[in-house]
Amino acid sequence: MKPWSVMQSRPIVARRWLTVHEQRIALPHGGEIDEFHVIESPDWASVLAVTEEGQVVFVDQYRHGAARVSRELPAGVIDAGETAEQAARRELEEETGFVAETWLPLLSTNTEPSRHTNRAHFFFAAGARQVSEQRMDPSENIHVALMEPKEIVPAIERGQIIHGVHVGAILLAVRRGLLSLD
Repeated sequence: MKPWSVMQSRPIVARRWLTVHEQRIALPHGGEIDEFHVIESPDWASVLAVTEEGQVVFVDQYRHGAARVSRELPAGVIDAGETAEQAARRELEEETGFVAETWLPLLSTNTEPSRHTNRAHFFFAAGARQVSEQRMDPSENIHVALMEPKEIVPAIERGQIIHGVHVGAILLAVRRGLLSLD
């Protein structure tokens, strides 16, 4: 399958966390799309952290796009000069006050490959323990929630954990034997 050809592209929104490009596309089979929108936003990192007691560290925060509170893995944008793992470590400590001893890469994936350019990088961290208070940005209102692994799938099924790529990372950790839901 051949890639699409961009005949014309112009930014229609350009902000700190978001750039939207309107593109005119030539399709490999001869058709055209007059207006296709590509969304650029920064890559981000996230961590599935398991405490020394075997609980999983989650955060609850309001998500305006979904118009509700979402239970998620600690996550945030990768800053300039940071690796994905450094960002995941920083976000875990800033959002929750937890640090962890053992870190493993879990998954790097496109968040929504149809229109978004960014990637999410997930890590698994074992031996997490709280060492400080949260250090949130002024725009953040985050509550730490520790869950027993056996509570996670029911929370997904109830619609409490709604972030799709987070769900995928959790299930991949289970598949790899890093997290047991028993």
